[in-house]
Amino acid sequence: MADMISIIIPAHNEEKVIAAALNPLVAAANSGAVEIIVVCNGCADKTAEIVTSFGDAVNCIVTPIPSKTNALNLGDAVASGFPRIYQDADVVLSFEAIKQIALVLQSNKFLAAAPVMRMDFRNASWLVRSYYEVWQHLPYVQEGMIGTGVYALSEAGRKRFDIFPEIIADDGYIRALFKTDERTSVDSCFSLVRAPSDLASLLKIKTRSRLGHYELKKKFPELQNNEEKDYSGATLSLISQVTLWPKLPVYLYVNLKARFKAKKYARIQGFTGWERDESSREDL
Repeated sequence: MADMISIIIPAHNEEKVIAAALNPLVAAANSGAVEIIVVCNGCADKTAEIVTSFGDAVNCIVTPIPSKTNALNLGDAVASGFPRIYQDADVVLSFEAIKQIALVLQSNKFLAAAPVMRMDFRNASWLVRSYYEVWQHLPYVQEGMIGTGVYALSEAGRKRFDIFPEIIADDGYIRALFKTDERTSVDSCFSLVRAPSDLASLLKIKTRSRLGHYELKKKFPELQNNEEKDYSGATLSLISQVTLWPKLPVYLYVNLKARFKAKKYARIQGFTGWERDESSREDL
């Protein structure tokens, strides 16, 4: 059991994507190499029904509370293995990728790790593609544990905090808990993240992300010291790449619009009740 890897997947109304997330992992679960825990939180669709159809390969927990961080805590409470993988329900991760992440953490060199992100642009517009092409070139993003939909902790890393606090950006909180030399990006493997289809959907994602950043900064200001951002270096990096010039206006527009919308949202409604992108969950 000590060698078992635990995978915790919070799922809120994810009937369209949850099977795609589970399919690559079921064989490993049946062999005893991993335990999969899906926490269906506040679902009003067939997410739980689909999860239970996988039988004993998946431990399905159902809660009426629609909270991702509460779901993470419920999954943690019953998980028995390390390293511990926390995976979004709309992300696809292979068992081979999980093994590579686990090996990195078992070396005891790092406390937290994540795969690199591979974006699926199958239905994405030119504007969406342009935004992400610029975004993925940012040094801050290339440093890792950003936007991958997956992060993993060693047993020692998990002891860094008690429970997940009720916040939007659980991934941002985890990243900020560790200094640069304590976390890593495992470049030999990737998570598959599906891009939104249009600009309006992209703005939903980025507004929520920015709102989570503001909340994290407000509730945990002390953690900001672990985040090193070189804005001047990032600007020079982008300007030096001529092929990105036509796409920079798209990135700047989305970035500024998301900041404006997130600040307005926080002022009027606080940090709850945000919208999510549904376009990336269609036609799977």
